[in-house]
Amino acid sequence: MQTPPPNLTVPQTRLLATVINTTRTMLELAGQEQWDAVADLEKLRREDLVRCFEIPVSGEQGELLAEALAVLLHLNEELMSKLSLARDELALERKQESRQINAAGEYERMSRLR
Repeated sequence: MQTPPPNLTVPQTRLLATVINTTRTMLELAGQEQWDAVADLEKLRREDLVRCFEIPVSGEQGELLAEALAVLLHLNEELMSKLSLARDELALERKQESRQINAAGEYERMSRLR
């Protein structure tokens, strides 16, 4: 005889809430371009998620879990969008810096030829 999986426990519920709040904080920090803080929180968020899902969830608790995961996925998509924009902006800045360095080097080389 199999025992049914336990319901979401209070600690699991708290961990899910913590993960959602951590993700919201990460989103705010991303808006402020504080990427080191975002990365630090990502480590904590992953640990909380692992602990949360170590205990199986029963079918009757699936709806609550699905709603929490939907919120989490939506916030994560926003976060990934901000990260993608920041990466693209950084790549553009590096490209412009490279052009400026090349132009300065070319100007210096031309000055020596005169």
